[in-house]
Amino acid sequence: MASGLAKWAGELAKGVHGYWANGRWTPLAISARHRAKIRKETLLAGGEWPYDAPRKPERTRMKGHKVDREAALKRARTVELMEKMPQMLADMKKRRWERKAEKK
Repeated sequence: MASGLAKWAGELAKGVHGYWANGRWTPLAISARHRAKIRKETLLAGGEWPYDAPRKPERTRMKGHKVDREAALKRARTVELMEKMPQMLADMKKRRWERKAEKK
């Protein structure tokens, strides 16, 4: 039914679901059901439908548990910190000793 598309082309060109006019949202004058009917008839007749909203790219979903995914990173960080541990303990003892010396 190309006549339906010709009749509503001006309204459909304003936006997919509506448009901003004078600072406020204005829905289309054509109902969603009627818009879908015109779209279906146009596509079945072999026409093009340029009025659809652009599709957003699909997000790839992470599978599994976050704990399992991050376990290797956590183990690597623990190894790094354990290598620094003797120096960290020495610094802590030094600070404690300096604080103790200040009090006297």
